[in-house]
Amino acid sequence: MNASRMQQIATRMANAIVHRGPDDAGIWTDEIGGIALAFRRLSIVDLSVLGHQPMQSAGGRFTMIFNGEIYNHRVLRNQLESRGHWFRGHSDTEVALAAFEEWGIEGSVKKFVGMFAIAVWDSHKHQLSLIRDRMGIKPLFVYQNRGLVSFGSELKALIAGPEFDRSLDPAAVRSYLRYLYVPAPRAIFNRVVKLLPGHILTISDPTSPLPPSRAFWSAEEVALRGTLEPFVGDDREAMAEFESIVTEAVRLRMVADVPLGALLSGGVDSSAVVGVMQSLSSRPVKTFTIGFDQEAFNEAAHARAVAQHLGTDHTELHLTGADALAVVPRLPEMFDEPLADPSQIPTFLVCQLARQHVTVALTGDGGDELFAGYNRYISGERLISELRKYPSLLRRLTASGFAALSPSGWNHFADLLRPVFPVARSTRLFGEKLGKVADMLRAESPSGMYRSLLSAWQRPEDLLAMDFEHETPNMLNGSFAGLLERMMLADQVSYLPDDLLAKVDHASMAVSLEARVPLLDHRLVEFSWKLPRRMKVRDGRGKWILRELLYKHVPRQLVDREKMGFSVPLAQWLGGPLRDWAGDLLLSQTSDHLRRSAVAAEWDSFQSGKTSNAAGIWALATLCAWQQRWVAEPVQSIAEASVMVS
Repeated sequence: MNASRMQQIATRMANAIVHRGPDDAGIWTDEIGGIALAFRRLSIVDLSVLGHQPMQSAGGRFTMIFNGEIYNHRVLRNQLESRGHWFRGHSDTEVALAAFEEWGIEGSVKKFVGMFAIAVWDSHKHQLSLIRDRMGIKPLFVYQNRGLVSFGSELKALIAGPEFDRSLDPAAVRSYLRYLYVPAPRAIFNRVVKLLPGHILTISDPTSPLPPSRAFWSAEEVALRGTLEPFVGDDREAMAEFESIVTEAVRLRMVADVPLGALLSGGVDSSAVVGVMQSLSSRPVKTFTIGFDQEAFNEAAHARAVAQHLGTDHTELHLTGADALAVVPRLPEMFDEPLADPSQIPTFLVCQLARQHVTVALTGDGGDELFAGYNRYISGERLISELRKYPSLLRRLTASGFAALSPSGWNHFADLLRPVFPVARSTRLFGEKLGKVADMLRAESPSGMYRSLLSAWQRPEDLLAMDFEHETPNMLNGSFAGLLERMMLADQVSYLPDDLLAKVDHASMAVSLEARVPLLDHRLVEFSWKLPRRMKVRDGRGKWILRELLYKHVPRQLVDREKMGFSVPLAQWLGGPLRDWAGDLLLSQTSDHLRRSAVAAEWDSFQSGKTSNAAGIWALATLCAWQQRWVAEPVQSIAEASVMVS
């Protein structure tokens, strides 16, 4: 393929993700090597032309495109200058290229502190290396077919490539229906993979199958090492080291040549991040919150109280349910791999608000997964341990008894008991939670019980008209740790990168906002695994050490409350304003991938109140809407192969 044709294709692919980089664009081709690199830039550090990408190393060996930030680039720059390297500008991209020349690719990325998806061409070895940051903050999709390798930050860039096979991966569809996201390394399309976090994929021959990627950092190894070499100090010493690491992580992420702020929900994680930010800033930090007209889903008052105490420059936008519903038709375009986490809607709205004022926003993501913040960790561990005491037959019989009454029926029963029965009085969604217990009772192992706890559909294969291999995953890897720790590890390697971080990346980049996550600095992750359980869970609550840090900045009474989460009234929407939208998608869908009769039966059961699986129905409707956008469209004609583009 000639250079002109390669440039044409690469430009088309880059234009598909212009929202990720509206400030600048660049193309580089090597006709002999058969490679083209295209880049869309959101200018954050070094806004001049000296930060333009694709960028070549001073010696000419490496050519690179890079999404994300290397926060310690100034320290690395000083080290490289002492070794004789010189720099034209002050971008982290230029530092990364000099590091590759000095220490090699793998040696360099081990030194990087940051979030990144990197593609670097080695002209000496004629190799392309694709690199993803340790926690999977930045996405990286790779497609291969008939001598073509293409890659990008979003699937829509690959779909715009010289060819694209839109056949779906049945196992990925099943996993999506179960978990509401597609776990890596699979992607929704057959010939696409997601590069695993902390991995490098080096490609020498695009006509051969993709080689295995190699890990330069592993959450599993970090967890093992941390539990074998635990922190041995007391609470005061642990707090001192923890505060030092968090403060440094936040400080590094406050470096930018553009306006910067933070997303503030008023919960523990975001409040702690903003508290540290304000302590480091000589001016009020810009903070952003959205509020909803439904009180059960509205955290605006809590965020406002935290902002007032800290003295931030706070912006609050109140939205109606109609404002949130208006986002729903935009979701398939925004999330080009199906994602059914309904918090994607408020996440997009708060990012849209922040982008009106800043280009970079810090978030509190990661605190729950690192410090046992989810209720399911503590209650799930206790429940699984108790359920395992009983014989399998007794568990199954008990599950059948629970299933004899619908969730709505159990909710009505609980309402009758609330005046006199404390457990019923303090338990929200009693019927739904009892249904989850019934599902767990049917599982044979702790891993199966935890998978059941996370599953929107317990048997997604019943909804699919597709052939796939038998599913036998072990969600709770690592016999070296306790059950709670294995739950946290499972979430850190799958739910966190493939759901939460994918949601934040796509929602923020849709409005050209860079979201930074200081609580996922890999040094903080490594320290978290050294902490004994009592420094995470104390008095039946998680995130002890993070709360103690927060209390240094915000009074307890402002933040000590039941965890609310960041979501929407999904069941009410699907039974009300979204009823026609969902019904049309589910009943008129002509997909070859779903069993129409099974889907229709589930929709009828949901509408009649026999079942209350709003998350599962949302996943089905979201999948159908996604298929209309990305699968039903005509497939473009196949062009020449053997070109790698991003």
